[in-house]
Amino acid sequence: MSNTYTIRTMTRDEVDLAIEWAAQEGWNPGLEDAHCYYQADPQGFLIGLLNDEPIAVISAVKYASAFGFIGFYIVKPDYRGQGFGLKIWQAAVARLAGCNIGLDGVVEQQENYKKSGFSLAYSNRRYQGSSHKLAIQSTLELTELDALPFSTIAQFLEPFFPVQRTGFWHAWLTQSNAKSVGVLDDGELQGVGIIRQCREGYKIGPLFAQNTQQAEAIIGALSSQVADDCAIFLDVPACHSAAVELAQKLDMTPVFDTARMYTQEVPEIGIDKTFGVTSFEIG
Repeated sequence: MSNTYTIRTMTRDEVDLAIEWAAQEGWNPGLEDAHCYYQADPQGFLIGLLNDEPIAVISAVKYASAFGFIGFYIVKPDYRGQGFGLKIWQAAVARLAGCNIGLDGVVEQQENYKKSGFSLAYSNRRYQGSSHKLAIQSTLELTELDALPFSTIAQFLEPFFPVQRTGFWHAWLTQSNAKSVGVLDDGELQGVGIIRQCREGYKIGPLFAQNTQQAEAIIGALSSQVADDCAIFLDVPACHSAAVELAQKLDMTPVFDTARMYTQEVPEIGIDKTFGVTSFEIG
């Protein structure tokens, strides 16, 4: 019997499969990631089927005509090294033709990504801490984000991503297994943080703030809203020294690095105010 390998857009239910495979790879997805990611681009998830059996997945989320992001690049272990991954990778890149494409890849694959036209921008580093150590009280003025108009939050978030992604942010902010907090200064929103439940513990992301004091206050407020002694993960741009120093100060342990790469210029996305990355999977 001849093998037939087809690549097509995932259904919404198949995005759950990609999340499950990501969990098996140790990527620790959030409980509602599939729903939120799908809002970013319902056409942006591809699946490879060999004789109708799912064996490969990838996301190629197109945010606008000028920017896209690749993630969820997974081939089932029994089918690796046989060219199936390369074909679905090529389909993802083709879907984003003409875009500046970003990705967070495993460091060991940097050279392969370079062959596809990607250049290293910086590394992101995942840190792990414990909620009871991180739940530090602050004197800063904090508020739950659901007390603010969505338009206010969206306007604050705009400089931290190359293009608008309103549908995604709305889903991200309204997750049932998440909490969010903002820092106010004379009524003006100065910082934002979201913590969501994952397969293991919780992840904080994004975490955007004007300075270390604000970032630490947000981490403390979010960590105090989950059970004692829970694992808390924070993905930090390794090029942002103040963010790295804060993670170290809070006794967080580095878990692994990713390589943030782009096919064109490195976008201006407020890295100097990014203390926690939103997502390795869709940017």
